[in-house]
Amino acid sequence: MIIIKDLHKKFGKVTVLKGINLDFPDKGIHTILGPNGSGKTTLIKSILGMVIPNHGSIEFNGKKILGEWEYRNEISYLPQIANFPQNLKVKELFKMINDLRPGAKNESELIAAFQLEPYLNKKLGNLSGGTAQKVNIVITFMFDSPLIILDEPTVGLDPVALIRLKKLIHEEKGKGKTILITTHIMSLVEEISDEIVFLLDGKIYFKGTIDQLKQQTDQDNLESAIANILEGSYA
Repeated sequence: MIIIKDLHKKFGKVTVLKGINLDFPDKGIHTILGPNGSGKTTLIKSILGMVIPNHGSIEFNGKKILGEWEYRNEISYLPQIANFPQNLKVKELFKMINDLRPGAKNESELIAAFQLEPYLNKKLGNLSGGTAQKVNIVITFMFDSPLIILDEPTVGLDPVALIRLKKLIHEEKGKGKTILITTHIMSLVEEISDEIVFLLDGKIYFKGTIDQLKQQTDQDNLESAIANILEGSYA
């Protein structure tokens, strides 16, 4: 589905991506890991066309995305921080999204699943961070997109909402979708990931399954395996 070739990106004098080569095939959950500043969000925004690389190419379903926009209709994206219009009510936001991108299939089910009914008439600026994240999740999953990108989706979620999010991710995977996730929650990574990509200083240090990473680093758990990579890179 996604093929990335020799991707470079600079912001001023800082090089954020340094020759990234990646492919994400159809179906499955691919988790992108790395410390803050490793290039994860820049990589995601490059796939979305929100960041223009200095060099390299990205293909989506066999077509290069540079200068294109139609392919975004095939993507649902949950940003790490959602900047909603503060004076808009929750139900008004849902209506606006529907007007901009018709075709929502399960909006009412998602609203019920994340218990947002009491908040529909409240202004977005008055919501807690966790409730705003639930609104963000509903908007992301209300469309039947073959590619779903989730940037730190668990931020602010209570345990019940987290369980429902994981169930939702598994359901979408079961429909044959491709899901890209960034997260710092190692338990979530181990529970849902088919493949992990570890990014550090704009380079890929590992791509494969969790078991393969454990074997490569000779560690028994994921956190120790990642620590091993970090220790090796800074040695």
